[in-house]
Amino acid sequence: MPHAPADTAVPLAPADPAAYGLDGQRLAEAVRFAAAHETPWPRDLRAHLESGYFEPPPDNAILGPVAPRGGPAGMILRRGAVVASWGDTARADMTFSVAKSYLSLLAGLAHGDGLIPDLDEPISARVRSPHFEGPRNGIVTWRQMLTLTSEWEGTLWGKSDVIDRNRDLKREGNAKKGEARPLRAPGTFWEYNDVRVNALSLALLHLFRRPLPEVFRARIMEPIGASRDWAWHAYETARVTIDGEEMPSVPGGGHWGGGVFIGAADQARIGLLVARRGRWDGRQLIAEPWFDAIAAPCALKPDYGLLWWLNTDGARAPAASPRSLFASGAGGHVTWIDPERELVSVTRWLDPEAFAGYAARVVAAVRD
Repeated sequence: MPHAPADTAVPLAPADPAAYGLDGQRLAEAVRFAAAHETPWPRDLRAHLESGYFEPPPDNAILGPVAPRGGPAGMILRRGAVVASWGDTARADMTFSVAKSYLSLLAGLAHGDGLIPDLDEPISARVRSPHFEGPRNGIVTWRQMLTLTSEWEGTLWGKSDVIDRNRDLKREGNAKKGEARPLRAPGTFWEYNDVRVNALSLALLHLFRRPLPEVFRARIMEPIGASRDWAWHAYETARVTIDGEEMPSVPGGGHWGGGVFIGAADQARIGLLVARRGRWDGRQLIAEPWFDAIAAPCALKPDYGLLWWLNTDGARAPAASPRSLFASGAGGHVTWIDPERELVSVTRWLDPEAFAGYAARVVAAVRD
């Protein structure tokens, strides 16, 4: 029977791996492996994005802040204790699509608050916006947005959803990306599309009626003892007026700049909150049933839940538990939660091709 994770803050000082059921030498090998397999992305992220990594001009125009990246960094927790760390775990770097999983946590707050009583209700029932009107967008549901099956159509903040149609996550910049393929009915086709995720973020902003970074800070980051060094940047074009006040609408990634800038230590705290199913220091910050919803496989994409990657088929990390959750971002960012082994791992700027090997080494270090 697994031990229940301790309901205390993440220790700032490292703990003895042996005291937490780990082989110290094998764990050190996992750390060496991660540090030695740095992402092939250059340190100059602006030049990388402007080079057309995701798409060619003019669709690659950057709309939000971009900063040079740091080096490999990470942290491993077992039963709530820090058993390993490497690199600069405080440095607030871009995280790209890890932000999508943070939007999922915000949706969980909205669901628990009664702002989204039914995930299968059309967004238009509670959000009054031209972006959620008409015969297509007007029937898109929260669940469809959260599972990337909405087939939402439109232009948001100067970016058309067509830019990310036919996107192949295994090969960015593929020839068909950006082609205006015929759309399917909402809920019948899975596609990884940043513009649609940004539309979900806008819908959540309408529900909370305050900037999402403020909600995230007050409801999640401050209660879990995170630093104040993280930020969630909007595009310069992403402004909306609600209740007479202009507010930023943040993206679910850094595809065109902006997004979440955060350190590995703060990400580890978020991962531990998810591992504890929303509970921290005696408080239920996010309603526990949300974590069952996150882990429910999408019928059209069984390795995807509600903006979290799953390991149902073992393809992402064969050695990891099939119940594992992953918040994953381009460039080599993964927060991995393995509930069966009581592990939380954060890897920054790790070559995605090396993640399975890293995970196997971490699992090999587990003794009980």
